[in-house]
Amino acid sequence: MTRPATTATGVPVVGVPTAAPLPEDVQALLRRLRMPHIRAHGPDVVATAKAQRWDPVEVLRVLLGHEVAGRDRSALATRRAAAAFPTGKTFEAWNQAASSIPAPTQQALRTLEWVHRRENLVLCGPSGTGKTFLLEALGQHAVEQGLRVAWFSLEDLGALLRRHRADDTVTKAIARVLRADVVVVDDIGLLPVSTDAAEGLYRLVDAAYERRSIALSSNLHPAAFDELMPKTLATATVDRLLHHAHICQTSGDSVRLSQALAGQGVKPLP
Repeated sequence: MTRPATTATGVPVVGVPTAAPLPEDVQALLRRLRMPHIRAHGPDVVATAKAQRWDPVEVLRVLLGHEVAGRDRSALATRRAAAAFPTGKTFEAWNQAASSIPAPTQQALRTLEWVHRRENLVLCGPSGTGKTFLLEALGQHAVEQGLRVAWFSLEDLGALLRRHRADDTVTKAIARVLRADVVVVDDIGLLPVSTDAAEGLYRLVDAAYERRSIALSSNLHPAAFDELMPKTLATATVDRLLHHAHICQTSGDSVRLSQALAGQGVKPLP
């Protein structure tokens, strides 16, 4: 099926002949070179180039631009899927003024310089004060900037440890996790911490120390982690976690509860 010709920005070109398919040998070469986006946009670009008498270099520039843009979109989708974000929230929905974290601190976190310096981030405070939202928005922003993110709960870390302990591949499993530039561990302190989860957190923090960034949210300040896990493990974990860490404490009422009480949590029933 043929399509109307368009410019490089996707705008239909008036008066340009209907785009004919690329010759089979050209399509075969593009498949072999793994250039699906040039293959998809090629007919339109060639038709437009003929009608507008483009310079050959411009044709090449537009075709390569489509390929690069397509690959960037695919890579972003892959990084976003690999991160396994819980809800898909981004800074587009974030209300900076509603957060108790100072605005300059929020802006500094959004630069992601702390990630490039392999520093850690700890968000601690009451439930509903925006910790998970901010972590996910930062994670989404990092993915958009070409960084890799991995999202875990403590229960996930415990399950990871149990799964790989049987064949003694825990170290390799943690190393695979640390292929990400930022590893997020969300909602520490809400549920009792199993021995496996506590050990998993320690192993992750220890392996990431000065090599990768850990971003963590907790209802408790890390100094109180010995209330959740064995004191020896808590001390060793916190020692490594906080050495190069930014600690941001949130405060105030639960945003979710406030919205619910104001009738903003659901659409009114008819």
